[in-house]
Order: sequence, then C-alpha cells, then structure tokens
Amino acid sequence: MKKKQTKKPKAPKTEKRSRFDKFAFRARQNASSIYFLLWAIFGALSLVIVLVSGFSQQMVLAQSYREQAARELLDKGQKIEREISREPPDWAGGNYSGYIRMLAQNHDVDIRILDEEGTLLFPREHNFDPSAPEVEEILDFSEEIEMLFENLEGKAYTMYETNNEFVYGAKVELLPNANTYLYVTQSLKFLETVSARMNVRMMLVSVFLFVLSFVVTSAVAGWFTTPITEMTQKAHQLAQGNFDVDFHGGNYSKEMVELAEALNYARDELSKTDRMQKELIANVSHDFKTPLTMIKGYASMIMEISGDIPEKRNKHAQVIVDEADRLTSLVNDVLDLSKIGSGIETFKEEEVDMSAYVYEILDRFAYLHETKGYTFVTEIEEGLRTVADEGKIGQVLYNLIGNAVNYTGEDNRVYVSLKKISEDVFRFSVRDTGKGIKPEELSGIWERYYRSKDNHKRPVQGTGLGLSIVKRILERHRFHYGVESKVGEGSIFYVDFPIKTLDK
Repeated sequence: MKKKQTKKPKAPKTEKRSRFDKFAFRARQNASSIYFLLWAIFGALSLVIVLVSGFSQQMVLAQSYREQAARELLDKGQKIEREISREPPDWAGGNYSGYIRMLAQNHDVDIRILDEEGTLLFPREHNFDPSAPEVEEILDFSEEIEMLFENLEGKAYTMYETNNEFVYGAKVELLPNANTYLYVTQSLKFLETVSARMNVRMMLVSVFLFVLSFVVTSAVAGWFTTPITEMTQKAHQLAQGNFDVDFHGGNYSKEMVELAEALNYARDELSKTDRMQKELIANVSHDFKTPLTMIKGYASMIMEISGDIPEKRNKHAQVIVDEADRLTSLVNDVLDLSKIGSGIETFKEEEVDMSAYVYEILDRFAYLHETKGYTFVTEIEEGLRTVADEGKIGQVLYNLIGNAVNYTGEDNRVYVSLKKISEDVFRFSVRDTGKGIKPEELSGIWERYYRSKDNHKRPVQGTGLGLSIVKRILERHRFHYGVESKVGEGSIFYVDFPIKTLDK
C-alpha cells in the first residue's frame, strides 16, 4: 500500500491579511502623522491653557469672593450687634422681632438668636404645628452653638466658614436671666452658581478651541509639509539620476532654506561622484581593454607565427606575462580601494626602517631609468624609523612616486626626499616638474574618481585610484599628508611620519 502524503498545513490567510493590514495601517499613520501630531499638540496646548486659565480664574474668583464676603459679613455683623443691643427705635412700635427681621432684610443676611443650649429664640413666628417631629430638628441648633462656642472662646466675636456659609457670632445681652448669642449667616451658594456657570463656559470654550486648533493645525501643517513634500518628490527624481533638480522652492522658513541648501550640496556632490565614476569606468575599461587586446594578439602570434621560433616565442610570451601583470595591478587597485574604504582590511603595527624602505621602493622604478631615461634625485637621511603597516605604507610610497613619474615634465626628473622636520617627525616628499595642479582642483585630487583633465605621460600604468588609496591608508594610520603645487612649476606630495619604534 502506498502511504498517503501528508500536506503541510498552509498558513492561515487571516494572518497574512492581518500583517498586511498592520502594514497598511502603519503606512496610513505615517502618511498623516505630522497632521495628527500638530493637531494633538495644538489641541492639548489649547486645552491646557483653557483649563489652567479657567481653574486659576475660578480659584482667584472664589478666594476674592470669600475675602469680600467675610469682610462684608464682619461689618454687617458688628452693625447688627450694635443695633440689637439697643432699644428698638420708636418707629418699630415695640415690635422687636419685626425690627430684627428688618435688619436681616436690609443687610441681606440671616439672623438668629440662640441660647446657650442651642435653642432658637428668634425667629419663632412660624405657622406650623409645634407637635410635628421635624420641628425639633429644624429648631435644634445645638451643633451650631457648640461650634460657635469653640470659635468664640476668649473673644468678643468670631468669624468662620461652615456648611458652605460664613458665620458671624457674638454674645449679646438681650434677656435678663439668660445668655443669648447672635448668629448671623451669609450663604456662599452664589459662588457655587458662578463656578457652575464658569465650568459650562470653560467647556464651550474648550470645544471651540479644539475645533479652532484643528482648523489652524490643518492650515499650518499644510504650509509646513508643502516644502517637505516637494523636496521628497525632488529627492525621488535625484535618486533616479536627475541631477538638475533644485531643492530651493518658495520663501519658507530659515530651517527649510538650510535643508534645501544641504540637499543641493548633496546633489552637487552626487553629480560629481556620478560623473567621476563614469569617467573611472571608462578609464578602467580602456585600461583593461588594452592589455586584453595585447594578450589576445600576442597569443595569436605565438600560435600562428612564432610558435616554432624560440626567440620570438619567448619575446611574445613575455609581453603576455607583462600585460597579465598589468591587469593584476589594475584589479588589485580596485580591490584595495574597496577593502580600505569599507574597513574590511586590517592594518598591522610593525617597525619600519623607512630609509631602507624608500630605496627598496625606488628599485621598482629602475627600469624607467634604463628604458625611458627617467632620473630619480634622492635626499634620504639614514636611520629614520616609524611604526606602521609596512605593506600599506609601501603602497603609499609606490603610488606617490608613480604619480610623480606620470605627471613630471619633459626633463623626466623626479625628486624624492626623506628627512627630519622636527625632533619627533620626519617627512617623505615627492616632487615632479610637471604643469602643476590648478588651485580649484587641489581639493579634489584625493577623491576616489579624480583624474586630471590634462594630458600626461603614463609610463606607470594605473586606474587613477592611486591617490584615493593613499588618502585612505594614511587616514587609517592617522598620518598627516598634503600637497603643494604651483601651475607651471610642478607639485610636491608629502607625508609626515612620527619617529617611533616598537620599544617606545
């Protein structure tokens, strides 16, 4: 029997949808985030301002009203105390209760007369059934008289706040055989009413400001994001290779202008790099093509013509070997620059006898003296040592000398110097007698794709990457380097090495 093949369960589609939905949500969120953030900030700021100002005004109003009410009640209480301590005027007709009621009405307060037990002595003229059970609760002021005693102890009168009202209390002599007390109150319900109205207004103002902040934020966000959107679109054009885009737009803020200038600078640098890269590809292609053509041509000559003639065969084979070495050198230049630039290649620390090493590098150019009549004028001090990666420093020396050979003048002379310039530093320099470098080109000669526009001899073959390799090696070593040049007089390339050994 054949076994049934079990199919692996497929991932549920809902999971894919959920991931897609999350991605879509993030995209929508990112697309509108600046609007949301600005609106949230404006809205929260408006709300905070309204709440802080509203509550602060409410607190100030409540405090001011309480202070004013306390002052007024104190003044009214003292006046009422003086009035009831005297006989009622003649126009009152002996109606003492009516007189006190008139005082309460005139001063807009409630006046009560209590005995020391808290029994209400005034007012008592009410049309209700004295036998009803709630009457005793209404007329019971025992708690109030106890609080009055606590606040009145040792004082002629007292002022305090309780049960959302101000109380003025004082002991008055009204009955010959009993202690009586004046109990004047003024309600603070007006303050509650005003606070409630302010809360309603605060809510309305908050809603209005929220709507207003949304409108203002939309306008501000639109004004703010317009240049960003334009720059984003132009950045996409730049990414597609359009180096004619200009990031300057309307008269936006100072920061936007600075950003536009930075992007324009980046555009110019990218354009320059792109142009130099294309030139490099063209030069490298030409340099690769020439030895490949030579190798193919001489290989054909060996097969067809010189295969049976040892002298010619060896001569043609040597050409093939030389051109293969040249190709290897070209490839190594490109690989070295890539490794050094990316930080992949490691550097060793070893003690180098630079005086002997410069002579060793110069020996590689001896064939130019024999075959093309080049002269190398040297001024080298003995015993100068430093600590560096010997192989990499050899590349620096070779590339600088080779560059001078390529660009020197008709006299075919190259000047190589190695000597101390201070107690701790010695300088390696190479001088040619060529046309020199224009001032506007000096800053770019160390760049990766730089090559002088002037025609020159090239007895030392290369890709034009030599100075870029020199720059990266010396920067990794943290050695100082530079160039001095005058048009028509030649150029001097130099490197400063610290005098150092592994023992120090």
